[in-house]
Amino acid sequence: MPKGDGQLIAQNRKARHDYSVSETIEAGMVLQGTEIKAIRAGRINLKDGFAKVRNGEVYLHNVHISPYEQGNLFNHEPLRTRKLLMHKKQIARLIGETKNPGVTLVPLKLYIKNGYAKVLIGVAKGKKNYDKREDLKRKDINRDVAREMKDR
Repeated sequence: MPKGDGQLIAQNRKARHDYSVSETIEAGMVLQGTEIKAIRAGRINLKDGFAKVRNGEVYLHNVHISPYEQGNLFNHEPLRTRKLLMHKKQIARLIGETKNPGVTLVPLKLYIKNGYAKVLIGVAKGKKNYDKREDLKRKDINRDVAREMKDR
């Protein structure tokens, strides 16, 4: 199965607008019981999330998973830091790439694959404002061309 296949739960659309993504890596997540239930209900927000490599392990920060309604006493903290599950070789490669200035790790998608929650992490470099404007122009031109081709 290619990366990103599975039941899509959440997507970070703003990441592709704000960053140019050079490569993507699929990772598992260490979750508590009420977190996976909330994720299956679609109560997750990836918008401000980012990942960091610390002590040879990758952690996901600022990803908001809303508390599960039926969780009562055993509910989780919504913004807690979650560990990502990856191979050592993948982590070593990420360490090398994030040492470059301006490169960060951004969550792009969260989906359920074979019963497990997976997150697609992108190795990204921030775009400047003129890059964003150029991308929007290119998108508009492609949309106009597609519309003209459809009308013929």
